[in-house]
Amino acid sequence: MKDKIRIASGQGFWGDLVDAPYHQVTKGDIDYLVMDYLAEVTMSIMQKQKSRNPNLGYAIDLIDLMKKILPITTKKGIKIITNGGGVNPIACADAILEVAMKLDIGKLDVAVVLGDDIKDCLDEIIQKGCDLNNMETGEPITNVKGKLLSANVYFGALPIVEALKRGADIVITGRTTDTGLTLAPMIYEFGWKNTDYNLLAAGTVAGHILECGAQSTGGNFLGDWQSIENFAEIGFPIAEAFPNGEVVITKHKNTGGKVSFETIAEQLVYEIGDPKEYITPDCVADFTTIKLEEIGKDKVKVYNVKGKPETEFYKVSCSYHDGYSATGTLTYSWPHALTKAKAADKILRKRLENLGLKFDEIRAEFVGYNATHETLAVKLDEDKINEIVLRFSVRAKDRTTVNRFGQEIAPLILTGPPSVTGFSGGRPKPKDVVAFWPALIPKKLVQPKVKMINLS
Repeated sequence: MKDKIRIASGQGFWGDLVDAPYHQVTKGDIDYLVMDYLAEVTMSIMQKQKSRNPNLGYAIDLIDLMKKILPITTKKGIKIITNGGGVNPIACADAILEVAMKLDIGKLDVAVVLGDDIKDCLDEIIQKGCDLNNMETGEPITNVKGKLLSANVYFGALPIVEALKRGADIVITGRTTDTGLTLAPMIYEFGWKNTDYNLLAAGTVAGHILECGAQSTGGNFLGDWQSIENFAEIGFPIAEAFPNGEVVITKHKNTGGKVSFETIAEQLVYEIGDPKEYITPDCVADFTTIKLEEIGKDKVKVYNVKGKPETEFYKVSCSYHDGYSATGTLTYSWPHALTKAKAADKILRKRLENLGLKFDEIRAEFVGYNATHETLAVKLDEDKINEIVLRFSVRAKDRTTVNRFGQEIAPLILTGPPSVTGFSGGRPKPKDVVAFWPALIPKKLVQPKVKMINLS
C-alpha cells in the first residue's frame, strides 16, 4: 500500500482549457490524471454525433491531447481516468490506441467501462417493473420514450477500480459520476472496502472538489476574486490522498490561481442539494461533517468526513427532443436605450400574436440590465445606460412556428424604435430543444462491464 497518491484534475467539462492536462503531467509529479468531460446535455450531443457517424460519440478533444501526453504519462507511469468515452467508449479507446501505435508506444493497457447506456434496453427494463419515473414530475418514461436521445446510468468508482486491478494504464468510461473518477484510485491504492463508508465519503468529497477543474483553485470565485494571481496560467487542483481518508488539496507550484479555505469551501457547496446526504453510487456523504484547514501556501487539508451506506438505486440521466427554439438580438443605443428595447419587445410580441403563433415559451432579456438577475435587477438611470441588447427567444413544439418568428425580428430594424444596431446572424434558425429526464433504476437491473483492450 502506498502512503500517499497524487490525483490531478485535468478537465472540468468538455470545452475546458485544452492544455490543462498537459500542464498537470509536466509541471510536477502526479500519479493519476482524471478528466471529467460529461454533463447531461453533453450525452445528447454525443449521441447525435454517433447517430451520424458510428465512430464518434466521445470527447474528440481527447485524441489530440493523447498525442501530446501519452509519451509523458507512459514514461512517468501516470495512469489516466476519464469519462470522455461518452456514448462510444470503445471507439474512443480504439482511437487512443491508434495514437499510441503511431507514437511507437510499445505497451499500453486500456480498459473500457460499459453498460451505462440503457437506451436500447428500455423495453426490457420497463417489463421488469421499472418505469424510470421522472424524479421531478413522477411521469413514466413512456411519455417521452419515442423522443429519447440518450439514457445513461451513473456508475460509480467500483468499475474503475476493477479496471485498475486488471492493470489498466488508461480507463475510459461512459456516464460515470464525476466524484467516482477520483475516488476509484484511492480505493484501489489503499485497499478500502466498499463498506468503509467514512473513507469512501472522504474520497467522494475529494472528487467533488476536483470535478470542476480550476473552479477550486480560484476560477469563477465569488470571494475576493481580484486577489487571484495569474488567471492566464491558472493551475488545476491536485488531491494528495492518504490511506486514512485525509486529503490535501493543492496545485503545482509554478502555476497561477489560489488554493485557500475560501476557494475550497465555495466549491464544496456547488451543486450538492442536501448537504447531509450527498448521494453517489458508492456512498452517501455528509458534507456538514467536513473540516478544512489551511496548512501552507496553496495547501488545504480536508478531513473528518463521515459517510453512510449507498442506496439501492443508480441515477439515470435521459435526454429527449422537446421541440425547437430560436434566438435573435438587437442592440439599442442611448438615449433611452432601455425604453426602446422594451418597446421593441412589445411590438414583436404583438406581431407574433397577430400571426396566431403559439409558443411554449417567449423570453425577452435586456442584456446590460436584467439578463443575469431578471426581476432582482436594480433600476438604472437611463441617462447612464449607453446601450441595451434585446435578446428575444422563443420555443415551440413545431419547427414551422419557430421559423416564422425568425422572419419577424429583423424587420424591427426599420419598423420599430430608432437607434438600433447589432443585429446578429440574419434570420435566427430553429434549433433542437433537448430536455432532461432524471430517473432512478434499481442497481440489480444493470451491470457495469469492464473490457480490456491491450497494445503490446
